[in-house]
Amino acid sequence: MTSRFVDTGDLRMYVQLHGSPVDGRRPLLLIHGGGSTIETNWEHLIPTLSPTRLIIAVEEEGHGRTKPTERALTSEASARDVAAVITELALGPVDVLAFSAGGSTALALAIARPELVGRLILASSFAKRDAMVDGFWDGLARGTLADMPAVYHHAALALNGGDRDSLQRLFELDSTRMLTSTDVPDDSLRAIAAPALVIVADRDVITVEGTARLARTLPDARLLVLPGNHGDYLGERGAAGGTAGSVALTAPHLLAFLDG
Repeated sequence: MTSRFVDTGDLRMYVQLHGSPVDGRRPLLLIHGGGSTIETNWEHLIPTLSPTRLIIAVEEEGHGRTKPTERALTSEASARDVAAVITELALGPVDVLAFSAGGSTALALAIARPELVGRLILASSFAKRDAMVDGFWDGLARGTLADMPAVYHHAALALNGGDRDSLQRLFELDSTRMLTSTDVPDDSLRAIAAPALVIVADRDVITVEGTARLARTLPDARLLVLPGNHGDYLGERGAAGGTAGSVALTAPHLLAFLDG
């Protein structure tokens, strides 16, 4: 693994590179979910996928080692950061695997910079606010830093010298991003030419019905419903409890799609 920061114009985005380029296979860009880091989101998936292709993993604004700025964290701003990383590394086009809120960044990237995206995997992500389970938005609006899972507290504090102000800023960035999010217009979704795999768990915070609607709206998409909850099928630390979870069962589906 190698790591570096890329100056995107607005911030210095932290990037990790795992594995090596493989002829005939695009690099795979990973975009984590809200509150997370590369390690908490992808610690079990990266070792599974990196022998097959180059993996590029980023941390969004205020997450992990990417410091926050005074700007708002939006999917569009984060997509511009990611586009700058791909351009700086001269590795595009890339395939993209994004989880949860990271899926909104991936959609914004595919809409604004389609030439940078080969294939697109949206895992437990949403494009319409009504795709979430009942009570999700009310619960998020009432939430405080204390409601953020402890695993994210520990990871953020460990990477930022125990700075609780940065942890509070992380919570504010993520909660504001979600609460101010708006529906992605159907016309924008229909304009995404990249083949897509849309994944949801049967006990997710996004409904199967809402995810199926997203898959139907995208012009070239397949739907995959897995048993589990919000991220355990990826080995995400907050969902899978630090174990590999169902990664061994999920990875073949990802690889089959990426290899076309």
